Amino acid sequence: MPHARDRIPRRLLAPRHWPAWVGVGAIWLAARLPYRMLMACGRGAGVLAAYLVPARRRVAARNLQLCFPELDAVAQRRLLRANLRNLGLMLAEFALGWMGSPRALARVPVRFEGLQHLHEAQADGHGVLLVGAHFTHLELCARLLSMRVPLAGMYRIMDSAVFEHVVLRARLGYAAAMFTKDDLLGTVRHLRRGGVLWYAPDQDMRGKDNVFAPFFGVPAATITATHHLARMSGARVLLFAHRRVRGGGYEIHIEPALRNFPSDDVLADTMRINAAIEAMVRAAPAQYLWVHKRFKGRPPGLPPVY
Repeated sequence: MPHARDRIPRRLLAPRHWPAWVGVGAIWLAARLPYRMLMACGRGAGVLAAYLVPARRRVAARNLQLCFPELDAVAQRRLLRANLRNLGLMLAEFALGWMGSPRALARVPVRFEGLQHLHEAQADGHGVLLVGAHFTHLELCARLLSMRVPLAGMYRIMDSAVFEHVVLRARLGYAAAMFTKDDLLGTVRHLRRGGVLWYAPDQDMRGKDNVFAPFFGVPAATITATHHLARMSGARVLLFAHRRVRGGGYEIHIEPALRNFPSDDVLADTMRINAAIEAMVRAAPAQYLWVHKRFKGRPPGLPPVY
């Protein structure tokens, strides 16, 4: 596993990588801004998001149509605009989460509820699988939690070699460990040793072991890893929700360990997790990552939705 202080590989200094390094520099500079100034910049970027990412705007609009059919067209457009503004805030929060100093993170307003549930789950030596969702502030809230609890995470390898190197090195500076989404053995070992792992199973991971389970009443290809990780490791499964609050700052909520999880029914367990994530999203729908093609995979015989 790479160490947080690994040197930059020479191959990443080639001229073709220079634009990526410029981007890294911009993120580093943004993370130096005071929190409220950074959020103001993020809101400004969010205003532009509706015009800069038209394809993703269409995906988000379609997802909202599918998941909130009870809203009329005006309400759906209002929710879409709010969600796109959150994309700008997401960029600011990623910068702070990845590259903000411990001093800067300590100044971020945050309120925790339910930390005792995590400590109780660990008390008998079991690992803890924190199940969350892809909200726009997931990276920052995971780091805020890692300042209070040794926390490992799972991640997808980035397309840019420069960002993969920089972001992984940054994460290893504050996370207990980082595992790729394919490193099942590593994650199970971590949990068996009593570790805490953050995991979000709410994206369509094509090619993975998945089932179709309802999400907002729509069949969604859903990875079954939550069931399998809990079964193989004996870890307790707790729900990890977070949201941005009016006026700035965050609320992070951890619920008690799920009872009778895992069961013998992988589909029932996956449906249970999807229902829990849906409840998180309904509590703060504008802050969810609707630009992901959550319903890309379709059951046989059903037409595509995008």
